[in-house]
Amino acid sequence: MTSFLTSFLVNASAEEMATFYTSVFPNSSIDSEFRAADGSMIVVHFTLDGLACNAINAGQDFPFTSALSTTVRCGSQAEVDHLWDGLTNGGTPGQCGWLTDRFGVSWQIVPEGMEQFVGDPNPARAAAAMNAMLAMSKLDLGLFAAAVEGVA
Repeated sequence: MTSFLTSFLVNASAEEMATFYTSVFPNSSIDSEFRAADGSMIVVHFTLDGLACNAINAGQDFPFTSALSTTVRCGSQAEVDHLWDGLTNGGTPGQCGWLTDRFGVSWQIVPEGMEQFVGDPNPARAAAAMNAMLAMSKLDLGLFAAAVEGVA
């Protein structure tokens, strides 16, 4: 069986990162820690709603870029709002559902159902939805619906 483990290489904020992420994502936990003999944190193993992760204190900065992001597909607008508010706390909102959190990690927070708007078989409705998305920071299903309402 194949399994994936996402690892975050950070300077010295592994414990802070794991604590922050597990406070934002429901059904998450810090699973184990590995500390040096002096008690300093080396690795934190944690789970974000089923996604296994490590945060590793590497003792130097390895900057994250938006060239790699994690997409979170949300089942409701309330979930989008919760995750967006949590991850942008100390971070930076972007365009079209993208954000960079306080650690420099890029995320895409996407509501399920968005595809029905931007992938509408009617080109005029799809274009209206795409234009609405380009004007959004946090994605909002209500704004998508309003953008396509009345478009023939």
